[in-house]
Amino acid sequence: MLAHRPSLIAFVALMLWPAAALAGPIDNWCEQLGKRLRSVSASACRIQNFVAARDITPKGNPLVFLDVATASRRERASSARRILVVGGIHGDELTSTSTVFRWLNWIQHPDAAIHHWRVIPLANPDGLMARPPTRVNSSGVDLNRNFQTPDWTRDAHAYWVKRTRRDPRRYPGKLAGSETETLWLQTQVEEFRPDLIISVHAPYNLLDYDGPVPMPLRFGRLTLNQLGVYPGSMGNFFGLIKQIPLVTIELPNATTMPSQKDQQEMWRDMLEWIKNNKE
Repeated sequence: MLAHRPSLIAFVALMLWPAAALAGPIDNWCEQLGKRLRSVSASACRIQNFVAARDITPKGNPLVFLDVATASRRERASSARRILVVGGIHGDELTSTSTVFRWLNWIQHPDAAIHHWRVIPLANPDGLMARPPTRVNSSGVDLNRNFQTPDWTRDAHAYWVKRTRRDPRRYPGKLAGSETETLWLQTQVEEFRPDLIISVHAPYNLLDYDGPVPMPLRFGRLTLNQLGVYPGSMGNFFGLIKQIPLVTIELPNATTMPSQKDQQEMWRDMLEWIKNNKE
């Protein structure tokens, strides 16, 4: 009987060990999202085939993506686009991540399923998980000012000092591409090679666009109002420098979701624009 005691003790210890310590990074990530976002269910999150990248944030949060490619090879050859969706690059724009999760319920529908989607619901998990949530990451950097644009060294800090008066919410970082999250997003684009990037933000209530193909004029209630680009911004780096069409959806509120009707109209118009604008 004594010979079995160590294994018995180990079994009891395993049963008593906190569940969070035994769960994988995706389980924990979903659990945290479910607690932070009213419109995201942890259980619904877990049934998605999310992948945690090797990269982690300074706070140890996983960087997570999901590939959705359900169309047949023939359909993909004739009609499919490779579409990268990015939400939550600013952690305090809660509706951005919530909206991307809502889209996961619609991507399997036939009009969307012809495309190959890569979905990143939360590009700045440290910002979203902070209390209160923050625009910047845990290093205090605005990820949307940290991409490696050619004008970054010359203009990023000058713009931050003169135009934003050193606004800490818009700090571009010490160096271009200094942040794990920024470099990971750049790598995602290099590996996935999207035909189109959709970036979801809030709360300016408009559409913005950077890149080559004809720009969208309206998605649902959101109408085109180009804001321009900034040193180190996604629109500058991917849309202008890399020449990948990049649509920025600015939802009307950072904490309150649009109505179901408004969300569906926005989604419908977005798919129609994608269908009609192929390079």
